[in-house]
Amino acid sequence: MSELSKRKLKMWIRLLGVTRASENTLREYLRVRHQTTLPRFDVMAALYRRRDGVTMSELSRMLLVSNGNATAVVDRLEADGMVRRTPSDTDRRTVYVALTPEGIAAFETMASGHEAEVDKLFAGLSEADLDALTEILKRMGKT
Repeated sequence: MSELSKRKLKMWIRLLGVTRASENTLREYLRVRHQTTLPRFDVMAALYRRRDGVTMSELSRMLLVSNGNATAVVDRLEADGMVRRTPSDTDRRTVYVALTPEGIAAFETMASGHEAEVDKLFAGLSEADLDALTEILKRMGKT
């Protein structure tokens, strides 16, 4: 294994560690401050971006999860009054999911706190650091 290859492996481990630690911090924040989970937050975020509603298949694709996983989260959100399901007028097999007004309000509160937590997580990065890291990650995403 070359020296460059070993350095890439170390970088991968460091990147994974930062990702996991950050995600754990955000999971704990959402659990403690909002009595919710990261998957629920992710579903609500996707629905917030698409206010007109999406099909369950679209939602699953947006979140990169199975239909079953998305359905389980949506079931709980619906029971809590955060989302509503609306059958399609043209295809009875298709159901649209959208946030309710209560869901929108709850998400906006959570999103504000989530953003503040992310800001704290990366407080040690300068604007130049953010620009450089963003550019590097964009390049990596193209491979």
